[in-house]
Amino acid sequence: MEELERAEQLKGWALEAGFDRAGVARIERSGQEAPLLAWLDRGDHGAMGWLARRVERRLDPARSLDGARSALCVALRYHPLAAQTPDSGEAPEPPEATQPEPDGDLWPRVARYARGRDYHEVMGERLRGLAGRIEQAYPGSRSRFYVDTGPILERELAARAGLGAQGKNTNLLERTMGSWFLLGEILLTLDLAPDPPVADLCGRCTRCLKLCPTGALPEPYRLDARRCISYWTIEHRGAFPPEVREMVGEWVFGCDVCQEVCPWNVRGSVRGWEEPPADHAELHLPPERRELDLAALLRLDRAEYVERFRGSPMKRAKLEGLRRNAAVAMGNRREERYEEPLAHALAEADEPTVRGHAAWALGRLGTSGARHALERSLEHEMEESVREEIRAALEAMGVGRG
Repeated sequence: MEELERAEQLKGWALEAGFDRAGVARIERSGQEAPLLAWLDRGDHGAMGWLARRVERRLDPARSLDGARSALCVALRYHPLAAQTPDSGEAPEPPEATQPEPDGDLWPRVARYARGRDYHEVMGERLRGLAGRIEQAYPGSRSRFYVDTGPILERELAARAGLGAQGKNTNLLERTMGSWFLLGEILLTLDLAPDPPVADLCGRCTRCLKLCPTGALPEPYRLDARRCISYWTIEHRGAFPPEVREMVGEWVFGCDVCQEVCPWNVRGSVRGWEEPPADHAELHLPPERRELDLAALLRLDRAEYVERFRGSPMKRAKLEGLRRNAAVAMGNRREERYEEPLAHALAEADEPTVRGHAAWALGRLGTSGARHALERSLEHEMEESVREEIRAALEAMGVGRG
């Protein structure tokens, strides 16, 4: 079987496995060595030290599978909106709105990819079955698959496989899916005909850079994790520095702003699809988490957390991180209805980090009830870091340190 015919066969099998797009790239050394090393040298990866390890392996996918010749790259949509596909084929005009629409009044702001079942599991199951089918059809061939878990520069690999073009917000963009899709890849020892890359889709547009609320995109194609809401709400452990608390806004896990403002992600038609795109129900918000507002998230105990977030990517932030994030979101909303749950967390939470951030949030509310809660807790709190948070909150309310 010729390389082109074999590639088309495997891409067809990928669609049969439930993926929305598939493409092929040849295994070769990355052309992103200089940008990657500069990104690491600047410290843009923050405290994610694992990204600075095994750099040579990241730059050369062949090191992840001996004899690797090709990569079958796949994409899975996780947001039901299709992108607008202009008849001209050029980047669409930006919509009039200058800010993304909020998700709702009470439910916590969570990045769309993380609302349903863990995509690692969803895609991993499909890739495992697909890799098995390939090895059975081609005896002697070998494979290895990854879903955001291996030392692979997967966006570059997917771009070379024709699945999209890198956007200025560093996400991959595709004409009909926008950037609302997840990536996976199977490294193969088979020779497959590669797909052509996609041309740039950003043009002169810089909306993602201008509208990132924290300046995490200081220049096109560069993300500074130290200014990124997703980094702080997911990867960071322990207390937020004071300057970060206002920065994360109302997000409790991840952030979608640089995607929400992208013209390729505006509400539009499904032109470009031979049939309406699949709606992957397992990636939707399940009933057991749909009723969790900020107050309920702040009150979560260990047993309820394990039950409600079983199989969820949100578990990466850990229970302490989710409760911390909920307290900060309440403080940034500054709504009096959060006085009681914050006061309860300040008095009862096991984790000093949660108590400290509840104190900060109460200080932001500035109500008489918040002040009383802070003063009561100061009398009984034994952890000095939390006592300092309480004093700072009272001082912010105009109450002298005691």
